[in-house]
Amino acid sequence: MELENVLEAVKAGDLTVEEAAARLRGERETSGITPQDAAVADLGFAQLDLEREKRTGFPEVIFGEGKTTEQLILIFGRLMQHADRVLATRVDADKAEGLLAAVKDATYHPVARAVTWFRKPILQVHDGYIAVVAAGTSDMPVAEEAAITAECMGNHVERVFDVGVAGIHRLFRRLDVIRGASVIVVVAGMEGALTSVVGGLVSKPVIAVPTSIGYGASFHGIAALLSMLNSCAPGVTVVNIDNGFGAGYAAGIINRNRGVTER
Repeated sequence: MELENVLEAVKAGDLTVEEAAARLRGERETSGITPQDAAVADLGFAQLDLEREKRTGFPEVIFGEGKTTEQLILIFGRLMQHADRVLATRVDADKAEGLLAAVKDATYHPVARAVTWFRKPILQVHDGYIAVVAAGTSDMPVAEEAAITAECMGNHVERVFDVGVAGIHRLFRRLDVIRGASVIVVVAGMEGALTSVVGGLVSKPVIAVPTSIGYGASFHGIAALLSMLNSCAPGVTVVNIDNGFGAGYAAGIINRNRGVTER
């Protein structure tokens, strides 16, 4: 069956995700696929990397923006066959509704705009914890994306939200939690000053995430980005504007590899 027909059948409810995936898999099995191709699932509109977890420790993550609900359903279903966990980011509420209707036991995290699925309950398999620190409530969507990503990787996460420098006493009230973390993600918009403040108070790696939150001269996050890149605090690294996923993933790798010595 052609890909378009499979998509239409899933959309109409005539095929489940599992049935559609099996149909597509059956077409591949009769088409002379080489062993080298076995690591790739060819959906026509997407080429899924099925061996990414073996190489990097975490399966391929779905970026939901720009994809249709039908595409998300098929990608999600195929990844479920090859991994014990699936994460999709930047999924709006309308797409999430369709995805959850098709994928049993998936969970939508509306603030983070993320969808997660686990074959079995997620375990916090890594020691220590990651602190995700957000300057303001408006920065929470990016901060939650970082937190959900890190949790999917098996990390315990402590959330410290709305502790921006305009009321810096709020930060000091949570300083013990922040200092106790193995790695710290700092999320801030406006002028991004929170990163330098936190970086000067801790001895742990700090990953800074500028957000697009702010008034006109913040230039949709560029002001915060430049401020973080120019931070005078040591031990600070910076990811792209609004890239909570990238920060959470990097923090997860750092925490996973604490104490690991390469031979």
